[in-house]
Amino acid sequence: MRVQCVICDTIEKIDSYCLQAKRLRNRRINTFMCGTCHERIAENTKKRLDSGQFKFHRERKKEKHLP
Repeated sequence: MRVQCVICDTIEKIDSYCLQAKRLRNRRINTFMCGTCHERIAENTKKRLDSGQFKFHRERKKEKHLP
């Protein structure tokens, strides 16, 4: 399966039967990011977290049985 990175527009080929390909086919909202862009964003996010000026808000999942 040919996929295109949403940031740098490079075209890569992934296995058509892998889980990521299935997610891209079935859920159109999911987007593909190449490895270099993913690493670059992860590195920049880590730098911002280490600086102390950036707060990383993660969604807290509520369990159904708790009020």
